[in-house]
Amino acid sequence: MASQDFAARCGIYCAECEYRAQTSCPGCVQAGGKLFWGTCVIATCCIGKGHHHCGQCAEFPCDTLNSFAYDKEHGDDGQRIGNLEAWNAEGFESWAAKR
Repeated sequence: MASQDFAARCGIYCAECEYRAQTSCPGCVQAGGKLFWGTCVIATCCIGKGHHHCGQCAEFPCDTLNSFAYDKEHGDDGQRIGNLEAWNAEGFESWAAKR
C-alpha cells in the first residue's frame, strides 16, 4: 500500500524517486522540506501556509510550482500538478490505489 508519508508537498510521489534510496531521504514531509539537496522553497511555502501540499493553496498552481514542474532539467512536464489535482479530487488513497 502506498504511504502518504512519501507524497511530497509539490505533488511528486517520493516513493518512486530514484534518489530517495540512494540518499536515505525520508521524503519531503518527514524531512520538513530540508532534503538531501537543500531546503525546498515549495515545502517551506506549504509549511508556512499550513498546507499539507500545494494543491490545497488558493494560488495553486503558482508560478513557483509551475517553474519546478516544467523545469527543463528536473521537471516532470507537469505530472506533479496533475497528481495534486487528483489528490484534491479523489484523495490520496484512491489515487495511490491506481498506481
